[in-house]
Amino acid sequence: MTATLRQAAAIAKAAKPGRVAVIDVGSNSVRLVVYEKRSRSLVPIFNEKALPGLGKGLERTGKLNAEGRKDALINIRRFVALTRAMNVTDVEMLATAAMRDAKDGKEFAKEIEHATGVAVRVISGEEEARLSALGVLAGVPNADGLMGDLGGGSLELVLLNKGKIGQQVTLPIGPLRLAEATEGDLDAAQKIIDRHLEDLAWLQEVKGRTFYPVGGTWRTLAKIHMDQTHYPLHVIHEYRISRRPAEDLARVVSRLGRRSLSSLEGISKRRIDTLPLGALIMERLLRVARPERTLFSAYGLREGCLFAKLGVSDQAADPLLVGCADFAGLDGRFESVSDALDNWIAPLFSDEDEPRARLREAVCLLSDLGWREHPDYRSEQTFMRVLRMPVAGIDHAERVILALAMAIRYGASLDETHYADPFMSLVKDDDVTFAWRVGSVIRLAYSLSGGTLAMLTQTRLFRKDGKICLHLPQESRLLFGEAVQRRLEAVGRAFDKAVQIV
Repeated sequence: MTATLRQAAAIAKAAKPGRVAVIDVGSNSVRLVVYEKRSRSLVPIFNEKALPGLGKGLERTGKLNAEGRKDALINIRRFVALTRAMNVTDVEMLATAAMRDAKDGKEFAKEIEHATGVAVRVISGEEEARLSALGVLAGVPNADGLMGDLGGGSLELVLLNKGKIGQQVTLPIGPLRLAEATEGDLDAAQKIIDRHLEDLAWLQEVKGRTFYPVGGTWRTLAKIHMDQTHYPLHVIHEYRISRRPAEDLARVVSRLGRRSLSSLEGISKRRIDTLPLGALIMERLLRVARPERTLFSAYGLREGCLFAKLGVSDQAADPLLVGCADFAGLDGRFESVSDALDNWIAPLFSDEDEPRARLREAVCLLSDLGWREHPDYRSEQTFMRVLRMPVAGIDHAERVILALAMAIRYGASLDETHYADPFMSLVKDDDVTFAWRVGSVIRLAYSLSGGTLAMLTQTRLFRKDGKICLHLPQESRLLFGEAVQRRLEAVGRAFDKAVQIV
């Protein structure tokens, strides 16, 4: 697995500098996201949206909403000005359902280009589906099931087969379009939704697999569920709900009125208009496809657009390890020792499986992340930072494991990590033991070597005769002191083994 770690570090280092941005012109919203660089691990540094409602009235008039056009253009001009002020080197402007379907969509695209100097790419429904699916795969590389991207004017569905894109369709059943077609009548909307879904025989292939919802309306459902269940970690990406609770949530929300929706925490007032119909679409889709679970993706069209431009080898790289390597490159004190560190501690973890080896590598990459923090708060600050890191390819339990390992690496004992208590329900006892062991061994390594490659490679850690042995050559005995002794003993306690210097 060390080869994977080296590859991730190399990819992170080789990513060309230069900020990139995507302006997403949708049926309901217009959003700008600026990323630090085009990389396998996209890190947003600015994210802002407006809700001009370009698609309001489109079903009835065939044209974009007049007020929406004015509002959208004002916000798009602001977004482009911001990208120039931020020295963004590459701006992609994507327009979706409203502008591709409206009679005046091409005219408005030319107006935007004239006003901003940035080309507008009006993408087809098929291309929107493909890019949204690529976005999900950028964040969940081996996604298997159904991707659904709900915009104001359309729903894109794509079958995902263990990281590969399969059948796809674009359906004209976004909440804005449904609201106009039915004048808000839920029963009429349900019939339209069901009629479109009944024609898709391949949805039966999703049964027992995973549904990956994309889009702001569906992310709002995740936020509501988090709040209602008092879920401790407010990270949308890879938030999971089994099918029955997801279906119940969608059904209840679809039937709530404005007053009830307004009383819910964290819901944009302008999102309230689209939320009931968006929830109804999810409920009907879950009933037809019958996935085992719903896993929300924070990655979608915008990330897919940038992911599509990466080379094949970069696309295939592990987003977690590349992301950790990126953060390590920003904050490490010394030339990276993560590769040597992983080799040094690996003999104590020879019986672990591949997912655990991957997490161990991630901790090695992050191992010097917290050195700038105040010593009294270093373990806590590092725990929180790692827990909420903007990286993909990791579920919520794995976030807690990484964060706990880093807290222990910075000196916390298990009974001192009170700040971790709200999140411990997300992990199992053996996860905690694994984090304790990895953190303890890495703490020993840094104490012994000072984080330097030259010192680390003079020593060796291994198991022998039921003991954990630290080999110190005669000329390296000066490396051993009281602090190293304490940390070696801490490793012994973590593994429940005697320790020995050889």
